[in-house]
Amino acid sequence: MPKFGVTIPTRGPLATRAGITTIAKKAEELGFDILSVSDHIVIPKGIASAYPYSPTGEYPGDADEIDQCMEQLTLITYLAGIVSKPKLLSSVMVVPHRAPVHTAKILSTIDVLSGGRLLLGVGAGWMREEFEAVGTPPYDRRGAVTDEYLKAFKELWTNPNPSFEGEFVKFSNIAFEPKPVQKPYPPIWTGGESPPALRRAGRFADVWFPIGSNPKFPVDTPQRLKDSMATIRRHAEEAGRDPKSVGVAYATGWYNDRKELKDDGGNRRMFTGSPKQVANDIQAFASEGVKSFLVALQGKRLNELLDSMERFANDVRPLTE
Repeated sequence: MPKFGVTIPTRGPLATRAGITTIAKKAEELGFDILSVSDHIVIPKGIASAYPYSPTGEYPGDADEIDQCMEQLTLITYLAGIVSKPKLLSSVMVVPHRAPVHTAKILSTIDVLSGGRLLLGVGAGWMREEFEAVGTPPYDRRGAVTDEYLKAFKELWTNPNPSFEGEFVKFSNIAFEPKPVQKPYPPIWTGGESPPALRRAGRFADVWFPIGSNPKFPVDTPQRLKDSMATIRRHAEEAGRDPKSVGVAYATGWYNDRKELKDDGGNRRMFTGSPKQVANDIQAFASEGVKSFLVALQGKRLNELLDSMERFANDVRPLTE
């Protein structure tokens, strides 16, 4: 049976201590397997960078939430203390935003304190203005930075005497404890759908974690997912890895269990329609190897989101068994 996750808000009217606590505990009560948290440190007032998951490139957000964003790893740490069963997914952590040794220690600490529940979703990022505000390595080198930081993380988490000599990361003669509870380290879920993202998945990922709604690189059908996975496994083989060692999870990008949504060609978007249609779509993607789904449940108000969670748990999930 597939695993299912729900997103915990980091901005907007639900991103309060009370709101987050209520949503997280309700998700655990309903049997959701994963709580997901997105990543922004600051939201620049002016954004010229194109958002990859919008047809217009415009960054989404209402006026009352565009300026707000809770810090991802701090929020995940909070969740680790208030729920005991769900896995905790960074979806995704923008790797270049944080210094690598410090970040590796934070992630290791989260894994220890949560009893081994961290799922490390990672990506290279897309918003140049945020990179510049945070003070990261050069935005145009973000792919190389991400790959090198991931190598450094693995070194710190697995070597009793870690050392590293790279372009962006250098350390040696240090003790790094505690190591993560999960061995050899928390599962690495790499996001992104572009050719560089597929290459990164093949080289580093335990799980590839696309969002289906990327208009430039769509992964909105089982066949498109299958095609991308073939590319990833080719990259894995080229990197000397077992191609079958790379699993796949999936973020729906959109969801509606009450009505059909249409694409530009007038066809029904998958994961919309009746509960039975949504369940059939889940089974179709599961047949291509998807083990976990992050479902884009809807609700601007707390009661709306909780109702959407209950409908999924009671009306959709049982049809996928």
